[in-house]
Amino acid sequence: MSVLTADTRRDIEIHRYPFLVYALVPLAALVLQAWLPRLLGPYTWFDLPLVVTVYFSLGRRSPIQGTLLGGVLGIFQDALTHHAIGINGIAKTIVGYVAASVGVRIDVDNYTIRLALNFLLSLLGSAVYFFVYHILLGLTVDWSWLMEFLKALGNSAIALLLFPVLDRFRMQD
Repeated sequence: MSVLTADTRRDIEIHRYPFLVYALVPLAALVLQAWLPRLLGPYTWFDLPLVVTVYFSLGRRSPIQGTLLGGVLGIFQDALTHHAIGINGIAKTIVGYVAASVGVRIDVDNYTIRLALNFLLSLLGSAVYFFVYHILLGLTVDWSWLMEFLKALGNSAIALLLFPVLDRFRMQD
């Protein structure tokens, strides 16, 4: 019986990118997330920092890095929007951790798996956001699971376009 070791498994490969990609892609996601809702109003069915968190967490396969990336992007997103500071940070921290943990266990180079994970992790981020905002803080929130479902579909559509573009910047070992 053949035993697969870490050297022979393709899905253990950790994706690396140039420093500018790590710096500019999250920055662009934060700026666009703060700017586009002002233009589009209630038709913003996406969360760009969440998509970037999922992408880099799946690729790096490090729960610590996924957690830190999600937390930093979430806190900066809160700072640029009208949300209470830390709510998106908590949601994206959990999403980054789960994405990186799943990335260790399964082959995330398959586009179908990445889209399904992006969709499910978008719903998880929305559920955590609702839990923190409504249950823990006791604040009322205008909430619709249909809108969150549409937002998860929007995130998946953006991931369908963004993931192949970011894959082109991947450094080869």
